[in-house]
Amino acid sequence: MSLEPLPALLGDRFGVGTALDAGVPAGRLRRSDLESPFHGVRVRPDATLPEAYAESGPAERDHLMRALAFLPRLDGEAFFSHVTAAVILQLPLPPYVVVDAPVHVSVLPPHRPPRAKGIKGHVAMPHLTATRRDGVIGARVTSPATTWAMLGGSLVDLRDVVAAGDACIRTWRVSDPIASLDELSAVVSAGRRIGIERLRTALPLLRSRSASRPETWCRLTLMDAGLEEPESNFDIYVDGVREACVDLAYPKLRIAIEYEGEHHLRDATQWARDIVRYERLAAAGWHVIRVTRAELFETPEKFVRRVRVAISARS
Repeated sequence: MSLEPLPALLGDRFGVGTALDAGVPAGRLRRSDLESPFHGVRVRPDATLPEAYAESGPAERDHLMRALAFLPRLDGEAFFSHVTAAVILQLPLPPYVVVDAPVHVSVLPPHRPPRAKGIKGHVAMPHLTATRRDGVIGARVTSPATTWAMLGGSLVDLRDVVAAGDACIRTWRVSDPIASLDELSAVVSAGRRIGIERLRTALPLLRSRSASRPETWCRLTLMDAGLEEPESNFDIYVDGVREACVDLAYPKLRIAIEYEGEHHLRDATQWARDIVRYERLAAAGWHVIRVTRAELFETPEKFVRRVRVAISARS
């Protein structure tokens, strides 16, 4: 028995009341081809995410799917916040914060936050909270600066707070940053909040040329070890020709540091391109230190030792 098609105007996710108003029989809404992640909500089995999130990781995509499924129940006074806002804004987060995290929804007083399984409601303070309508999902989300400030209470490692802030103010290969350093400074000065000391410590460590969470971790790991701060995304020129842009560099010593993400290891074309690039840099007198995810996050002392040895040898 074929299923009666649903009106296209309902979209991938819709409220039961909206469907009934559109003439869909109540029995059709109980059929097994529709998912019911929240009371009063139905989701088509082939529901997708906006193309803007094509590069997001599996945990982020799963969180986004759950957040978007709640959209039909998101009233005009509520907005996505905290970790959920960070995922929507594509701020870098450590896996432990995203995996199986509830969808965070906030309201301003005197309104009450929603209650539902898988939803964590908050009452946000007006003087600490700014929101805007997100152009991709079409819902209200805390502003990038407010979202970063809210993460101060969720991220236990200062380096992750800095990485999220770096992403907010990033200007490297970005036409417009999603926030300014002044805006981040303003939310720190706005008043007491959870994680305020962590935010205050992170603020002077933010850099607009950091391109990823691992790059921020590399930079701060070296600085924490007492080494000089390397330059981020440094362009190397050989005979007046731009040869490469390396993740981090000590230009005077001609030391380059490159983070090898998993895509470098899985992509044969990228791997071959990297080999040629590193050979050219070596020929130009540069010493290239390549660091993997396992070394950076599991045995950072080995990474620091290699950089320290290279600096000593070239000083």
